Amino acid sequence: MRQANHVIEIITRGKGLYACTEPVLRWVRETGIATGLLTLFIRHTSASLLIQENYDPDVQSDLTRFFARLVPDGDPLFEHVIEGPDDMPAHVRAALTQTSLSIPVREGAPVLGAWQGIYVFEHRSAPQHRQVVLHLLGE
Repeated sequence: MRQANHVIEIITRGKGLYACTEPVLRWVRETGIATGLLTLFIRHTSASLLIQENYDPDVQSDLTRFFARLVPDGDPLFEHVIEGPDDMPAHVRAALTQTSLSIPVREGAPVLGAWQGIYVFEHRSAPQHRQVVLHLLGE
């Protein structure tokens, strides 16, 4: 049994989904671990991780618009506005999604479906530097 750790940085340009499938696939391949479990964890409270369709970009923009309507920026419900009107809504959107993912690894690659991609879901309006921690346990 072996394990490996790595951090990838995703620079966002504001709200939306940012693909990170390729650097994850590359790193898993480089570890030489053929079978195991990959865990991804985002080190932030106002962004999240998703496995989502990677074929039609309308899916990603539709998700962004849906969450903006579900939890609008500047909602007077929120008292926490220290970092601006998008701060607390970003925390709520992150709470409604996921901060970690677990993906089986088989034959040296994450077992993703044909149309599945891994995304950082940025919930803040301003550009951000996001870190995703990768941990692979296997043989």
